[in-house]
Amino acid sequence: MPQADFAYVPANDAAGTPLAVSVFADRAHVREQIAEDAAAAGLVVRDCGGVAALLEGEPRSRGEVVLLDCPSADAGVLAALARLDMRAARSGGQLVISTTVEALDDVFACCDQSDPQILVDPTRAERIVALGRVLAKVPNLRLRELAENDRLTLLRLTEQVGEIAQRLERLSGVQPAAFGDGLIRGDGAFRFESPAPAYSGPGQGPEHPEAGDRLVRTGRAALPDPRLVRRIIRQRQLRAKFLDGELFADPAWDMLLDLTAARVEHTRVSVTSLCIASGVPPTTALRWIGQLTVAGLVERVEDEADRRRVFISLTDKAADAMARYFAEVERSAAQLV
Repeated sequence: MPQADFAYVPANDAAGTPLAVSVFADRAHVREQIAEDAAAAGLVVRDCGGVAALLEGEPRSRGEVVLLDCPSADAGVLAALARLDMRAARSGGQLVISTTVEALDDVFACCDQSDPQILVDPTRAERIVALGRVLAKVPNLRLRELAENDRLTLLRLTEQVGEIAQRLERLSGVQPAAFGDGLIRGDGAFRFESPAPAYSGPGQGPEHPEAGDRLVRTGRAALPDPRLVRRIIRQRQLRAKFLDGELFADPAWDMLLDLTAARVEHTRVSVTSLCIASGVPPTTALRWIGQLTVAGLVERVEDEADRRRVFISLTDKAADAMARYFAEVERSAAQLV
């Protein structure tokens, strides 16, 4: 397997040791492709073998990257994946796991500690983007001098991956900007905050804490009829019949709508189902689920009957925000009549 003649090296590493990566995949062509791309991205491939090798060992050093192709998983592989997730969380290692839609729910349930990147039926480009995100998380990297004729090609590839990773990471680092519906872009891709408490007259309100007992607070709005939410979802999906659906991609909102209806219907939503509801490829949907989780809008809920299964649900904060949104829409519509 050819090795690239350059590597990203932690600037504070006196030994100049490049970031190590282990590759586990049963499909030989996928394993070779992942290893080749990892080397081109400046990572040194330490271990490269089938998934069975994963069951025999564990990451050797702090901060190691593990790339795993797991299109299907039996109980043994899932147990090993759960242990790997725990070790990565403790050591600061990073996991990039590629899987299939069929195995997604099982894989997602096993990985609840290390915040891995999960790719679903990824293209080679998506794997490269994932490697770029890995590099973006490693501080103080510098590039060794290159001597090969293809150095410019490799550099452009790495720069492009870095730019993509930065755009993705900026989703969680934009400056706060408040909107009238309570949506605030800030620490995560976005987050909801409750509106300022209502007050009944001058001299009362947050700037006058002594009047707190006299604040007149509005009651919590109820979530809308799920039939209304489902109708809105169908109407949004209908656009794709007449126009390019990518023009209207809004996966976060589509997922929040689906979870709102499910909350009122008292039904549970699996990760796979939520990815479908998002209207975007599963890998993209998983990134949005991660952003929604960081924003405190959705949360993992374990199946009490089967700890190996998890579901996604609105948090109370998100449910309250969605209820207030629909209540405001209803008031605005009533004013038009």
